[in-house]
Amino acid sequence: MDPRPPNRPGRPDTRTSSPEEKEQARAVSLRRIGALFAPHRGPLSVVVATIVASSIVGMASPFLLREVIDVALPQRDVALLAWLAGGMVAVAAVTAALGVAQTWISTRIGQEVMHGLRTGVFGHLQRQSLAFFTRTRTGEVQSRITNDIGGMQSVVTNTATSVASNLTTTVATLVAMLALSWQLTLVSLVVLPPAILLTRRVARTRRAITAAQQRELADLNVTVEESLSVDGVALSKTLGSGPELTRRFTDSSSRLIGLELRSQLAGRWTMAVTQVVFAAVPAVIYLAAGLPFAAGTMSIGTLVAFTALQGGLFRPVTGLLSVGVQIVASLALFARIFEYLDLTVDVVEPEHPVAVDHDRVRGHVRLEGVTFAYPGSDAAAVAGIDLDVPAGTTLALVGETGSGKTTLAGLVARLHDPTAGRVTIDGVDLRDMAAADLTRIVGVVGQDTYLMHATVRENLRHARPDATDAEIEAAARAAQVHDLITGLPDGYDTVVGSRGHRFSGGEKQRIAIARTLLRDPKVLVLDEATSALDTRTERAVQAAFDALAHGRTTITIAHRLSTVRDADRIAVVDHGRIVESGSHDELLADAGRYAALATV
Repeated sequence: MDPRPPNRPGRPDTRTSSPEEKEQARAVSLRRIGALFAPHRGPLSVVVATIVASSIVGMASPFLLREVIDVALPQRDVALLAWLAGGMVAVAAVTAALGVAQTWISTRIGQEVMHGLRTGVFGHLQRQSLAFFTRTRTGEVQSRITNDIGGMQSVVTNTATSVASNLTTTVATLVAMLALSWQLTLVSLVVLPPAILLTRRVARTRRAITAAQQRELADLNVTVEESLSVDGVALSKTLGSGPELTRRFTDSSSRLIGLELRSQLAGRWTMAVTQVVFAAVPAVIYLAAGLPFAAGTMSIGTLVAFTALQGGLFRPVTGLLSVGVQIVASLALFARIFEYLDLTVDVVEPEHPVAVDHDRVRGHVRLEGVTFAYPGSDAAAVAGIDLDVPAGTTLALVGETGSGKTTLAGLVARLHDPTAGRVTIDGVDLRDMAAADLTRIVGVVGQDTYLMHATVRENLRHARPDATDAEIEAAARAAQVHDLITGLPDGYDTVVGSRGHRFSGGEKQRIAIARTLLRDPKVLVLDEATSALDTRTERAVQAAFDALAHGRTTITIAHRLSTVRDADRIAVVDHGRIVESGSHDELLADAGRYAALATV
């Protein structure tokens, strides 16, 4: 199931203010929430049928009770009394069995809806460009998937069945009450209109508090994510900022206590008064039945049966009012989730991708009139770029920090789409190529190598899940890291630790090279992959890179010009434009920008 609606433009404000969130909550359509249950119409129909049957069967109890009091006991009819008592037990047994079936089906429906929301949000976020994640606070995304969707669980799981159950019970009870006494029924219903009005006020209050709670939970999640990661802990220990981070966390947690108290107590006095009024109605009925003008108008059995029904009426009515409060309060949560589902996908998968025969891919890369500006920026990061990288050749991009080199590398890997112009491989525009095909053709190794908290083997196999152990070891040998891995306590089954902190920078780079080799890409992008390494480690990693680049089209970004002097072509990037291009010797002879960089 995919609950995503059609994409609409919009970016999330990671620090949404309270008025904005209130407006979002109002804008959430109950019809859209109801659409989440549309794929489950069949099971929902079974649940509703079960609820109706349970309500109808349950309505027999007051009438059985009336017969016991008015007929069986006064007449000492033991046989009738036995039948009536057996009927009461049978009613209880049938309603209990129906209740178990209803709970199982409704819980399964709710969990499947939750599963659809979680996977829908996760899958949609996977399609977002890097720009989204660079402008979103660490931990914010995780908070929405876990806290927000988790907060909706009770509403999603129980709301539909609770509404159906309480509504059916209410209707059935009213019918039975009218059958016993329409006059007493009118007395019982007098308290409903003010109760409904008061409940709506409580719902509005809780909605605002719920929005504030989720923002505070997101802040708490961000603090945990940023402070308790390996890098965050190392930073706090070297800066001595641990006490300040603890204070921040404590303050945020304290605010959550206050918000939870406000949420639980919101309208509590109002609801308490309503319950007292509901409880007072039977007393009023008994009083009315005992007044002289009402004497003899109804039997004791009818009076007892009616008050039993009346008590049973207020329970589902109160349940309906409570569900209404939960739904309105949860609108803030739905608004935050739908906000992510409505995000525009900047890098869109083509509807009809070009068929790619990977055995025939050569890896000829061209950038034709490419211009790109990051979202929200008026200035182009790169402009009017024309580059031709024939298959099997090496292009080096050099220039000062911020000149646009990494942006060009990102365009070749289709981490972004150009604002103007196009990027092609073997003449095929990357926008016409399926993402799965592109990731097989283009491999990227960056300066910051990310390793998952898993074994070395699992980290390598992440690049190609179907790779055999022999292929994994062959890739590690080619990357000159096999001996290192086999020397670990558990070899390839050694857990690398969070973000690979078990390994040095050079070791992580060689593991990343082995991971890329497993995919066997025709085009290789090396983004300053050795800039953070010492000279000795750089030589070892560079040797692994040479093995990796053999027979592939390679685009290298480097600060150290010594690593790119043997490139077939060097392009100098300055302020988003190519200002020089040629071989190392040609550019030195021109005594231009490259020569100036070489002397630094």
